[in-house]
Amino acid sequence: MIEFFLNKMRRHPENEVIVSFHGSVQCGQLLMLIERFTRFLLEKSVPIGAVVSFDGDYSAESLALFLALAKNKNIIVPLSKDSRHQFVEFRDIAATEFDISLSGKEPSCTVTDRSAQNELYDQLRRNQRPGLVLFSSGSTGKSKAIVQDLNKLMQKFETPRKPLRMVIFLQLDHIGGVNSLLYSLANCGTVIVADDRSPEKVCQAIADFKGEVLPTSPTFLNLLTLSKAYENYDLSSLKLITYGTEPMQESTLKRLQSVFTQVQFQQTYGLSEVGILRSKSRSSDSLWMKVGGDEFVTKIVNGTLWVKSDSAMLGYLNAPSPFDDEGFIDTGDMVEQDGEWIRIHGRKSEIINVGGFKVFPAEVESVLLEMENVEDVVVYGQEHPITGKVLAAKFKLIAPEPLRAVKARMLSFCKDKLKSYKIPGKISLTEDAIYNERFKRMRR
Repeated sequence: MIEFFLNKMRRHPENEVIVSFHGSVQCGQLLMLIERFTRFLLEKSVPIGAVVSFDGDYSAESLALFLALAKNKNIIVPLSKDSRHQFVEFRDIAATEFDISLSGKEPSCTVTDRSAQNELYDQLRRNQRPGLVLFSSGSTGKSKAIVQDLNKLMQKFETPRKPLRMVIFLQLDHIGGVNSLLYSLANCGTVIVADDRSPEKVCQAIADFKGEVLPTSPTFLNLLTLSKAYENYDLSSLKLITYGTEPMQESTLKRLQSVFTQVQFQQTYGLSEVGILRSKSRSSDSLWMKVGGDEFVTKIVNGTLWVKSDSAMLGYLNAPSPFDDEGFIDTGDMVEQDGEWIRIHGRKSEIINVGGFKVFPAEVESVLLEMENVEDVVVYGQEHPITGKVLAAKFKLIAPEPLRAVKARMLSFCKDKLKSYKIPGKISLTEDAIYNERFKRMRR
């Protein structure tokens, strides 16, 4: 499958494949970089089927190395600076045999003493297929190591789509970042890399490089509206904002609609375990969507979404197989159904049971985010001797304010907007970010 992408670039050598404030790289130049890394792998005696990690965020070098490793039929473990504190843990779990670093002036390669023996790896080696190891975010527990057949992920991009200038938000260690890369390569698009993922730099990248699509998370979009960075730049090229990775707060979507009146909003859905499903929002201001596609089958069991995928993972390195006898996987996402449309309320593991009533954190957060002087908020459950759980909310404020005053305002604001059991009984204030490196709220 890798030849499909290489041939696309060979036919369009002058297409701008990646652009950043540090320069632009065309397909022909990227092909030369791939050849350079192919020689590098040969010089370092990296054999077919070896498990190889590399650290490096989106850049021409990281894309070229990723594709050279795929060409060499290696099992790739991409690591971005988002997970830099877990590099040792992730490499140990994946049992990497070679660790490549792109952080110096020249790439370096370390041979480890690990032995990568695992049935999932053996399956890839027997079939001489490149593999991909991704790690779950671990927002509600220990990270799981997901093993993908990279050829299967690549196959769905054979169907031609529209070329797009896409701002990169998720890195190569996330299924969304891999999906963005493969889409762009398959359709002669361009990936746009900002210097960092602050609202200011993302807006500057859209303006300077005529970005058309911004795939991101609801948490980042909330920060974007609060920052008002969009007022400083010409974002007229932006046509589509897609959002996923966590539930969108309805109040945030309404604010976005009022700011970006010419932009279409689309909810996306995917898991590292099954890939990115095709999705269609009922409307730009709706949280209802259809999900699926030719290679996906979905079903709803007891209010939970299950997915069967042609591009599903082979399995976990450090956890039991989650597939049922028919090949479906429980996504853990609780959904409401209206015919063929669904609305995702949140993860089953995040539901808070308050005296027998189920509460979805995103619903409460949506109301609290409408309060004055609130930059961000996360809702979670705390143990309670009578009700089992009590709702707690951690606020990050725009300007300092006494805790007692915030709680009084919250109770008054929520009394006619939320049922009593959905109003947080405990609150706290923080000056720290309440989201992780992937811009997802931390509810633990």
